Amino acid sequence: MIKLRQATIDDLELPKYWDTKQHVIDCDPDSDWNWEVELNYHPEWREQLVAELNNKAIGFIQIIDPAKEESNYWGKVEQNKRAIDIWIGEETELNKGYGTQMMKLAIDKCFKQPDVTGILIDPLKTNLKAHRFYRRLGFEFIEERDFNGIPCFVFELRKASVQP
Repeated sequence: MIKLRQATIDDLELPKYWDTKQHVIDCDPDSDWNWEVELNYHPEWREQLVAELNNKAIGFIQIIDPAKEESNYWGKVEQNKRAIDIWIGEETELNKGYGTQMMKLAIDKCFKQPDVTGILIDPLKTNLKAHRFYRRLGFEFIEERDFNGIPCFVFELRKASVQP
């Protein structure tokens, strides 16, 4: 059973280490998360969560309000959306259903907020496994978009399409 908890600066070494793993790099090749700063920064528009299996950290989830996020990464986004970043840290934990459990917990967390109408994700255009994964969870392809020079597909899960 996967549980999510708030990430803290005490978790610093985990995401820094996971960022060196090839399967993580393959999903986010040009990203420098600046963990020392980000884990100490708690804006109202973002949650950073560690996924744990039997009290062992196995992954990370970030949930943001893309309309309020300061870097304007998503560009102009309508209100009442959320965007999720997710990864599993160790290769040995892949393909065991943990990503599905993590996403379901993140989706539930987002949609518990009554005003949230949809969740956005932006896997790399080339990440066909991620496309299939998100489609299985009910996400629908919206568009291809270039994010900071990296071609991605944007998918959305609409609250109205999620069964209670």
